[in-house]
Amino acid sequence: MTPLIYSTLIISLGIGTTLTFASTHWYLAWMGIEINTLAIIPLMTQSHSPRATEATTKYFFAQATASATLLFAATSNAFFTGGWDILQTNNPLTYTLMTLALAMKIGLAPLHSWMPEVMQGLTLLTGLILSTWQKLAPFCLIYQIQPHSPNLFMALGLLSIVAGGWGGFNQVQLRKILAYSSIAHLGWMVLILSFSPPLTLVAFATYLMMTFSLFYSFMMTKTTHINSLSTSWAKIPTLTALTPLILLSLGGLPPLTGFLPKWMILQELTKQDLALVAVLAALFSLFSLYFYLRLSYAMTLTMPPNNPAGTLPWRLSPTHNTLPP
Repeated sequence: MTPLIYSTLIISLGIGTTLTFASTHWYLAWMGIEINTLAIIPLMTQSHSPRATEATTKYFFAQATASATLLFAATSNAFFTGGWDILQTNNPLTYTLMTLALAMKIGLAPLHSWMPEVMQGLTLLTGLILSTWQKLAPFCLIYQIQPHSPNLFMALGLLSIVAGGWGGFNQVQLRKILAYSSIAHLGWMVLILSFSPPLTLVAFATYLMMTFSLFYSFMMTKTTHINSLSTSWAKIPTLTALTPLILLSLGGLPPLTGFLPKWMILQELTKQDLALVAVLAALFSLFSLYFYLRLSYAMTLTMPPNNPAGTLPWRLSPTHNTLPP
């Protein structure tokens, strides 16, 4: 891919998100989301592998379904209310359809099944864009229409926390684990959205920061599988020493950064007399904590003083100790 085409696609991603942010009209907001989708599809296929093509096709079908549902719901809402204003989404049927379409856009359970499969076929850089930037525009629309049905958002949030934690249990591919991690964290944000929107923004900003750090760490060490974590210390020791802290922060362990948003969310749910929901969210988050600890354990096994010489990259090279021709 030439630099000109690559720059055009990156600029299109920015334009699409900005258009959705600045829109109060459903059609313009939908147009911004579509610009985002069309801009990231060429980035997904730039590796020219069958797996990338399969992931791109799945992503296109999932996004096309969500976009068609969103446009239908927006048109129906305009028919019932006589306007296209995003804040005038008062009809229960169109509101539910819009929420489910946007939930499919960002990968909330039970409409999440496309995301792990798509992430597995992408490079780490494109996966980072999909896990962070591509969620901004749909989440902005969810943020604006949220006050109408707290029960729907609580159901989506709890299902996402369960699906994100349970789905990552037996995974060994880091990109799939990161996809399930994204689903679980989005569940926490949607869970509290109807009661404290500012707290949702705090959780979302924290998620973006931690996810970017973790993707950057994996990109620098070129690790895509849990087994390859054992050799990351020999590549970049300093970065490898910080990665378990990022993983545990994503898991929400105190006193790390990721603990504060979850603690505040649980506190706010308790204030709203939703102690049972808070207990369920805390218990289900233990599923996610399991695979974060699993990744941290895989990395710390080969950190000093437990770093054997046999894990050095030059000793693992298939050409090592071969006789010259």
